[in-house]
Amino acid sequence: MRPASRLAELVATFPSVLVGYSGGVDSALLAVVTRRALGRERAVAAMGISPSYAADQRARALDTAHRFDLNLLELPTAELNDPRYAANPTNRCYFCKQELWRVLSGAAQERGIAIVADGTNADDRGEHRPGRAAGIESGIRSPLLEAGYTKAEIREEARGLGIPVWAAPAAPCLSSRVLYGLTVTPRRLGQVEAGEALLRAAGVRGDLRVRHRGDEARIEIGPEEFPVVRSRREQIGAELIALGFSRVTLDLAGYRRGSLLSTEPAPVEVLAARD
Repeated sequence: MRPASRLAELVATFPSVLVGYSGGVDSALLAVVTRRALGRERAVAAMGISPSYAADQRARALDTAHRFDLNLLELPTAELNDPRYAANPTNRCYFCKQELWRVLSGAAQERGIAIVADGTNADDRGEHRPGRAAGIESGIRSPLLEAGYTKAEIREEARGLGIPVWAAPAAPCLSSRVLYGLTVTPRRLGQVEAGEALLRAAGVRGDLRVRHRGDEARIEIGPEEFPVVRSRREQIGAELIALGFSRVTLDLAGYRRGSLLSTEPAPVEVLAARD
């Protein structure tokens, strides 16, 4: 029998908990461990559903929920109706999380659930995460952070439990791909989602972002994936142009988190341009 992990020991002390569940490895581990520690009635996983939540990510989240018999709620959120969010400032995530925790905290209160929790971990503390402030203001607990879990530890425990997304790359919401200051709209989110889907279909693996820069779709991938895109540049370029972009580029600096915050211009390779 496996000894209880630090996380399991912590959540076992909770009277009941609702986990903000995106289906990524952080929230998946938290939801599964909480479900096992507290049982189905005292542990709930809740997804916020909106145009910024990619369909493939939702499908993976549903698969994990089914495999581990999570008590799952799917709750609509309306962050795109908030003009502060839609304006896409650098603290856009704050307004998103305000809406998410409003909805999830309301659901917890209706069901008599004592604690609402998120998947923040120890590695998140040094990153640009304005949404974290909204969680703190809303009284959201962060059991992974409280237990001192790093991302590596999360992946290792998730692998041991057989959680299928244990090695999946990070997948923040689709709005994170839109250039700051460019209005977030369902159409732009749809362009990003379709663009990333076609790149996956072309064989791109690992971290992937289609950064929406207005008329330009900028592809960010690991340098080891450059040959995949270059070998199919005409097809990829044409398909992204067909989605409504006027220019398609490959970011030669490669994938990196927070690239839209950088003021330094990145070298790019033009893959396609509208005539």
